[in-house]
Amino acid sequence: MAKHISYHAPADSATLSVRPTPPGESVTWKDFIVLTKPGILRSNMIAVFAGFWLASHWDLQYGKLIMTLLGTMLVMASSCVFNNYFDRELDTKMERTKNRALPTGKMSPKTVLWYAVFLGIAGLAVLFGFSGILAGLFGIVGMFVYVVVYTLWLKRSSTWSTSVGAISGAMPPVIGYVAVTGSVDLGAILLFAMLFLWQPPHFWALGIRRVEEYRAAGYPLLPVVKGIPRTKLQMLPYLVLLIPIPILMYLYDYTGMWFLVIGEILSLAWLFMALKGIRSQDSDAWAKKVFLFSINYLTINLIVIILDTVRF
Repeated sequence: MAKHISYHAPADSATLSVRPTPPGESVTWKDFIVLTKPGILRSNMIAVFAGFWLASHWDLQYGKLIMTLLGTMLVMASSCVFNNYFDRELDTKMERTKNRALPTGKMSPKTVLWYAVFLGIAGLAVLFGFSGILAGLFGIVGMFVYVVVYTLWLKRSSTWSTSVGAISGAMPPVIGYVAVTGSVDLGAILLFAMLFLWQPPHFWALGIRRVEEYRAAGYPLLPVVKGIPRTKLQMLPYLVLLIPIPILMYLYDYTGMWFLVIGEILSLAWLFMALKGIRSQDSDAWAKKVFLFSINYLTINLIVIILDTVRF
């Protein structure tokens, strides 16, 4: 059973600024952009596009594609802004987050909250209006899991936060896929599985590198609660389960031989790195390599899926 760390928000958390606004600094449009975590948005837009493209089999509806990308981007941006809002006090305790606009007091919590609400409503309206009911419903699922289940609950209380939170991170390609098909079939399931299984080992590698920061902030991340050796072992089932995905994509005529070969090589290489890491004495250096590899793993796989989608 995972250990639990309780977290109590202050009574006036809806209006609290963690620090006074630094003198001479004013809010700019860039601050609003940063709140949406544009790096996360960019990488996930590729996933949305890949899902849409795979379902289209090269026969694209360009208008629907653009609106699906826009709607998903707005929904994800809303979720990231909500995450910034609810984590603003915990962010003051971590080196990589303490200089964000909310922890420094540069932006007011009320402004950020309304910004998140606006983005979410706009994004869901676009998805339901242009991409279909199923795409909109998956957008709601992604937001709910990330904001409520992950950010407000498990991130503060359980080592299961990473695994359960991966559900929201696996939504973008599924939204893209069902926007075309209007149904959930094996293609949507395989895309979901690939993104879902990719996330825990990817994030745990970062967690190992920053384990002391997470410990100081009070996050019950797996490396903090169970230790680094246990975290390395827990990566393995996820990586093993990634191996069949390129095979199934090939066997069921979603992608061709290129993704079968490249996807398998990358999956086996990642598993080999993880197995080597069990005996590694320099966990920080190992985790850095695994983290960088995981980013390239996903990017390359998504690009190959797009280029190697079977034509109907």
